[in-house]
Amino acid sequence: MSRPSPFGHPFLLGFDEIEQTLDRIAKAANDGYPPYNIERIPRTAESPERLRIMLAVAGFAPDQLDIQVEENQLVVRGRQVEDKTRQFLHRGIAARQFQRTFLLADGMEVLGADLSNGLLSIDLARPEPARVARRIEIISRD
Repeated sequence: MSRPSPFGHPFLLGFDEIEQTLDRIAKAANDGYPPYNIERIPRTAESPERLRIMLAVAGFAPDQLDIQVEENQLVVRGRQVEDKTRQFLHRGIAARQFQRTFLLADGMEVLGADLSNGLLSIDLARPEPARVARRIEIISRD
């Protein structure tokens, strides 16, 4: 039995992609590594409103991190290679890989990234919403 879709109403046209996106987000929400914050930075006279994503990536060097925008997704990947020459008496910090994906709204722009004290900061510019209204002419075919 399939669940009823909130986007199945006949007045909601073209929202099937949103439903698929919400399903994908729900599946990805269970992965907790690496932990992250998302901060809203208010608009100033010099800059528009921004969002800052901060990921806790302690132990990763800049060359072990990769940030890409793929379609409407910001994808952050980290890859550490285990050093086989080191001999551990206790291994509590694993060399691990991760991929964290953030879905971006149309028009979101990645301004840059910074790695400091084990925190990777990625700044995004939030676009100013454009209010569009236009009149549709009616053609009479009588």
